[in-house]
Amino acid sequence: TQMMIDGEVAIPIEEMMEADPSFDIGKFMPQVLNYYRVNGKLYSMPFNSSNAIVFYNKTLFEKAGLDPNDPPTTFESFIDVARKLTVKDASGNVEQAGFTVSLNSWFFEQLMAAQDAPLINQNNGRTGRPTAAVFNTPEGLAIFEWWNAMSQEGTMINTKFEDWTAARNLFISQKAAMLMTSTSDVALMMESAETNGFELGSVFLPRPADSKAGGAIIGGGSLWLIDGHPDAETKAAWEFIKFMAGTEQQIEWHKATGYFPVRKDSVEKLVASGYYGDYPDHLTALLQLLLSVQSYNTNGAITGAFPEIRTVVTTAIEKMIAGEMTPAQALKYAEDGATRAIVDYNEANY
Repeated sequence: TQMMIDGEVAIPIEEMMEADPSFDIGKFMPQVLNYYRVNGKLYSMPFNSSNAIVFYNKTLFEKAGLDPNDPPTTFESFIDVARKLTVKDASGNVEQAGFTVSLNSWFFEQLMAAQDAPLINQNNGRTGRPTAAVFNTPEGLAIFEWWNAMSQEGTMINTKFEDWTAARNLFISQKAAMLMTSTSDVALMMESAETNGFELGSVFLPRPADSKAGGAIIGGGSLWLIDGHPDAETKAAWEFIKFMAGTEQQIEWHKATGYFPVRKDSVEKLVASGYYGDYPDHLTALLQLLLSVQSYNTNGAITGAFPEIRTVVTTAIEKMIAGEMTPAQALKYAEDGATRAIVDYNEANY
């Protein structure tokens, strides 16, 4: 978002809304709008919104003697459950891991927000231009230590750099009993569970037992109106954006994917129809969003340096699980690199 704003290539959606009396922004989810608003102005139209959740294999839970209706919700219980779900052969090779996740900084960001902790200064970049990363904290270290503990024990399978597909396939093939991924995978996971003969469950993101309660950050994408086109094209594009963000379109997109609706009236229609009673895994991410504390931290960080920050954080995790760095060393490496990225971006753009 910040990169698009700094590039001055788009017409803020807020301006189109103000000029269109037929458009009612009050029908949209405020939690979603808060992510895309910068300095009180909405720059793009939310469309395919998501957050991260944990899918788990209820069938493998039962096989391991675990309650399939009591998934782990804290870092501590997650480590314990992952151990119980891990199966090794006589040589100590992992045949079934307790947990897997794509090696990706996005999950670090989500787990920081779950503790209501910031990534960068200036209130996550929400009240001023950020100048430094600020995640080398107890909250950040708890995530790195949690991730590393399972990696070193062999109860967690790490993928290659940002390999979402590998993590999904490990879970679908039942080589991993739990998967942290985007809620956009709900439809895929439901279909795969049925095809592969296991019962699917889903749960909110875990956090340390003694941490502050936070919430989930919005993921997914939004629709931007690019400037510099004839008025007729701009008006047509605005009509298309309104259509895509319409009540029925949001319902259909939600059902077909797992991205949750960005509109309150879409959710109301789904609830009234009994949809979530039939498909509870579609509700998990939405409930996680609705129950999230609204703060600068859960609204998400704002900086144009995000691509570089994500690369350095993911690299730090990679070095940690390879045994090249301790969790504390890796976290410092990540924060230092993220700060350099922010400084470089500011120098190049302001």
